[in-house]
Amino acid sequence: MTGATPPTGLSRRRLFGLAGAGTAGVLAAGAAGGAIGRATAPADAGGAATTAVAFTGRHQAGIVTPAQDRLHFVAFDVTTGSRDELIGMLKAWTAAARRMTAGLDAGPVGAVDGGPYAPPDDTGEAIGLPAAGLTLTIGFGPTLFTTAEGVDRFGLAGRRPEPLAELPAFPGDQLDPAISGGDLCIQACANDPQVAVHAVRNLVRLGAGVVGVRWSQLGFGRTSSTSTGQATPRNLFGFKDGTDNLKAENGAALDRFVWVGDGDSAADWLAGGSYLVTRRIRMLIEPWDTSTLAEQERTIGRAKGSGAPLGQHAEFDPVDFASRTGDRPAVPPTSHVFLAHPNHAGTAILRRGFSFVDGSDGLGRLDAGLFFVAFQRDPATGFVQVQRNLRHDAMNEYIRHTSSAVFACPPGVRGTADWWGRALFEG
Repeated sequence: MTGATPPTGLSRRRLFGLAGAGTAGVLAAGAAGGAIGRATAPADAGGAATTAVAFTGRHQAGIVTPAQDRLHFVAFDVTTGSRDELIGMLKAWTAAARRMTAGLDAGPVGAVDGGPYAPPDDTGEAIGLPAAGLTLTIGFGPTLFTTAEGVDRFGLAGRRPEPLAELPAFPGDQLDPAISGGDLCIQACANDPQVAVHAVRNLVRLGAGVVGVRWSQLGFGRTSSTSTGQATPRNLFGFKDGTDNLKAENGAALDRFVWVGDGDSAADWLAGGSYLVTRRIRMLIEPWDTSTLAEQERTIGRAKGSGAPLGQHAEFDPVDFASRTGDRPAVPPTSHVFLAHPNHAGTAILRRGFSFVDGSDGLGRLDAGLFFVAFQRDPATGFVQVQRNLRHDAMNEYIRHTSSAVFACPPGVRGTADWWGRALFEG
């Protein structure tokens, strides 16, 4: 698990304020100089919500890191045909990600200290904001290795992991190709939406001429907990979501279900990484809101208030599939809990989703739902297996999958000379 370290930067405003109060300020030196960073909260003022998360480590941050409150996810198409340009961008992205996750500006000069006749090397909207637990996680899509037409643009076709393949079609899919797929992705999670948006904006700026944004998604209100220290949140259907999610503290389960192992396909560059599946799931809010409480609970398989499995008393009581209410199973065989449970799905995935509300459609209905994010060791034995098991899920009446993507997320960056994807491109 990636640990948390205190951020090191001070905003110019806070530095001068401390100096005026007779307090010595400390400047944090950036990777290429001594630029002044963004504000950092005192240890007792913001806790984990405002502090920085370590960027380097065995695994990328943003996977088992305790789930933050906000998301900005973006998928890119690579627009250059130059391998060297792509590598140069990945190096620049890594340097900027190191800085921004530490609470610093994206570049060593910053948003306001450069020359007046050159564009700043940071966009500036995060000046004065703490690191806010920002994590940046990168993934590589199948089309980076070979295009849909079979073209190997960057000499990577022989490096593509066998499990990294486009997801199969599922019954009921209403996928929009314009908001699906991608050569690369960045998942930015933070406890402040402006910090997450700032990070993506600056990576997009640094990638100009090399990549272009294919699609993006903003999310709020995490819909799962990835640590035993987090309370289970509620989704837009009003139910606690992800009670039985894998947790960072369960290392054995993570090794089995989440992390790519030494003997897996492409282990030479991907071991310690994971596969990321995203699905934009529109929730049909209006029909759901007219269904009875009893129908809602039997659709999910849990009590709406307590989150307890039907037939039990507390949220974390084990699901008892033999329990009955009168002449019926307490947990219906068509309920989401029944079909998604590892006992019936035969596998587990690490969920890290967020709610979204993207306005309304042309009929006045909310365009809202769940941006589903899941990490697993192999999509075929992870998400695909679970999704096929959910083909008879009663909840399918109230949801529509509109976007889909899969990416291979490399292991964490090690040391100051390492960069995102180095082992892939230099192996």
